[in-house]
Amino acid sequence: MNLLRRLAVILPLLAVSTAFAEGQQAPPEPKDMKSLFNGKDLSGWDGDTRLWSVKDGAIRGETTKENAANGNTFLIYQGETLKDFELRMSFRCTNQNNSGIQYRSKHITDGKVRNKWVVRGYQHEIRNENKLPNVAGFIYHEGGRGRICLVGEKAHWDNGKKVDGSLIDAKEYEQLFKLDDWNDVVIIAKGRHIQHYMNGRLILDFTDAEDTLLPEGILALQLHAGKPMWTEFKNIRIKHN
Repeated sequence: MNLLRRLAVILPLLAVSTAFAEGQQAPPEPKDMKSLFNGKDLSGWDGDTRLWSVKDGAIRGETTKENAANGNTFLIYQGETLKDFELRMSFRCTNQNNSGIQYRSKHITDGKVRNKWVVRGYQHEIRNENKLPNVAGFIYHEGGRGRICLVGEKAHWDNGKKVDGSLIDAKEYEQLFKLDDWNDVVIIAKGRHIQHYMNGRLILDFTDAEDTLLPEGILALQLHAGKPMWTEFKNIRIKHN
């Protein structure tokens, strides 16, 4: 096979490979994103002040044996509803327990909850682990369907989860995630379609059903009940679409 014929075969394959790689990358950050955290105090946020504070420019949630969470508890962003949006932030945490980023969620105030800051809805799981499937990034429906889409899955909901494809494998995720360090999250929600990116890479693509969709709701950060832990968030910013 001469050089020209070889190029005719190889170049289309490279083009497909490049397009696939580009589809896995987080989109460039919009210039007009709004910051939701001033880096100094918890202005605009509401939660249990025993457990939430600001340290070194980051929101810090921490539980101890002396200051335990009475059930899962949340730091709730005030005065803004999330519908279609792009949300970006960085996080880190310990590996004793887990946390989460709630979006399109509901603040539960019916008097039957264990504390004043109970939230239910979509959650981007936060963990300091890099072994699938118990890692940061899967969608957990807090107070609802549980784990509805795992890291690595392209899936949709139709009377249960239906997996349509794979986005990242165990080895790739292990290399992607930064243990004991800051990791960058991008969450993009447009109608029924939700995408999670970790450190610039698409790790989850989920389409909910019309009858189970959570179309809008609040933003909140989770502290999980149980073993003492800490979690931190910074550079929280959003663009509504």
